[in-house]
Amino acid sequence: MAWPPMISNITTPLLGLVDTAVVGHLGTATHLGAVAIGASVFSFLFWAFGFLRMGSTGLTAQALGQGDDRRVRELLLQSILMGIFIGLMLILFRAPLIDLFIHLMAPSADVEPWARIYCEARIFSAPAVLAGYALMGWFFGVQYSKGALWMLLVINVANMALDYFAVYGLGMASDGVAWATVFAHYIGVIVAGILAWHKLKGFSGHVPMRALAQWREYVALVQVNRYLFVRTILLLLVMLFFTAQGARQGDSILAANAVLLTFLMIISNALDGFAFSVEALCGEYYGRKDKANFKKVIQLSTYWALLAALILMFIFWIFGNQIIGLLTSVQSVRDDAALYLPWLIFFPLLGIWSFMLDGIFIGTTSVKQMQNTMIICVLGVFFPVWYFSQHLGNEGLGNHGLWLSLAVLFIARAITLYWCYLQNMKKGVWFKNQ
Repeated sequence: MAWPPMISNITTPLLGLVDTAVVGHLGTATHLGAVAIGASVFSFLFWAFGFLRMGSTGLTAQALGQGDDRRVRELLLQSILMGIFIGLMLILFRAPLIDLFIHLMAPSADVEPWARIYCEARIFSAPAVLAGYALMGWFFGVQYSKGALWMLLVINVANMALDYFAVYGLGMASDGVAWATVFAHYIGVIVAGILAWHKLKGFSGHVPMRALAQWREYVALVQVNRYLFVRTILLLLVMLFFTAQGARQGDSILAANAVLLTFLMIISNALDGFAFSVEALCGEYYGRKDKANFKKVIQLSTYWALLAALILMFIFWIFGNQIIGLLTSVQSVRDDAALYLPWLIFFPLLGIWSFMLDGIFIGTTSVKQMQNTMIICVLGVFFPVWYFSQHLGNEGLGNHGLWLSLAVLFIARAITLYWCYLQNMKKGVWFKNQ
């Protein structure tokens, strides 16, 4: 089950990778910095609503395990409608949102106007992006991960073609990259909707209109998603803070960190392929109250995810500098990225454990624990480590301290979530009297 979501997730950072590569060869760090700022803004803004993907997967998987076809259908439609509504609200309030994020990111005077242009275009992709999250979560929940694969492949192929056409055909810059991404997302979500329509034919029953029109029918979805919302906001706050601190160290460090964060996106999205399978299968066996297969899924998927992590480490160790060279031709950015590359080599091994544990807790919809452990790790670990790293010696650790803080956050998340996992299994929270 892991390979389709793994491949589809690997395609996700291609949106950022292609955008970075296209503007990275314009001969200046200004447009690269603008795309870095804009991409960070929308990573924060859109993934703040990533609960549409995660909540849909866990609840759908449990409904599948319980044989509740009507609920499977209902969750798809409710999640899509919720995503479209939120997306339209983001467009409606786009002006103050963009002003706030640009102020928080504090880009240089050269980067700021291009970052703003990028954001003003990219915001119009919101309904498609958030409806796509809902569709992707449902695909994983019903174990039709190829649906997510096709959706993301279409988005990325369209994005590549439109990026090239906008920049080299129409003579646009970071603004063209933004509009290319907007159109690519709408093309992808249309394809995903067609695939979901065909998949629904395998489920009996129908969803009455009252299930879509009445608020109380959304209660379960909202209850799960509110904890995921806080958890996701905290995680994205870390990434926003990370980019902002890079910006304060100059355009070259900002651009170098943007290049290296592409590596991190590849790591997280590749390993999340296994986590998504854990969400779907653990959710199904949790719905069936099948403890033996629940544990078996966790063990086997972790073995394969560990192997994938080691392969990624080897690739970054051998080919890291060559990948940097593909992403940018600006020599100062290449030099800075190479200096901090060793941190990325170890991130696959640091991140695998928290990714897999996230999958278990999403599948069982034990999301309040995910929220609480994230609060502890971000406020009690990440920010204190960053603060002390900047006050070591006379000048502090600078950008190295920033990467150190991120590495420690990954470790803290794994430790706290594993402790919760042991407690839930020991006390029979998930499987009573088994």
